[in-house]
Amino acid sequence: MSDVKMIVGLGNPGKEYAGTRHSIGFEVVDALCEKLGIDVSKKKFGAKFGMGVFEDKKLILLKPWTFMNRSGVPVSAAFGFFKLEIVDVIVVSDDLALECGRIRIRDKGSAGGQKGLGDVLSKLKSNEVARVRIGIGESGVIDAADYVLGRPSAADKKILSGAVETAVEAVLWMVKYGVVEAMNKYNGLEKE
Repeated sequence: MSDVKMIVGLGNPGKEYAGTRHSIGFEVVDALCEKLGIDVSKKKFGAKFGMGVFEDKKLILLKPWTFMNRSGVPVSAAFGFFKLEIVDVIVVSDDLALECGRIRIRDKGSAGGQKGLGDVLSKLKSNEVARVRIGIGESGVIDAADYVLGRPSAADKKILSGAVETAVEAVLWMVKYGVVEAMNKYNGLEKE
């Protein structure tokens, strides 16, 4: 396992998108920054980023400061700059297909319709990118685009807040023990 991990949280830039379902990846990176004392306000690669250390590993925390469907451009730029391998990348995103608050970790696979993740996989030319997906629930009768760009109800917000905490733990577990161990520990968890 490498000594460097780049953790990418997907979201949309700007205050108008803060707190929306689609920007939950940003919330996870912000929570990691708070927990680890990392400043993620520097701008480079078309992203906000910061660096720190956890368990003797260098961490690169990245929030692509582009719209969701262009997330791969900053990720690819940072990936090349730091001379990373695919196994060094962890992407955190929302997932419409998962029940609200459920966490699912995968070591590879398709983007499952998540356009930001799809762009990252396309720009990195690999579907073997580890990812932590946070369920935001199905949109139901609401248009999917309106739903993901909307803010969750008070009840869902409470569930998602817990999911962000769990995702932070899961990401750090991945950094420390690897993706397979994190899948074994977190994929079977019942959400609270």
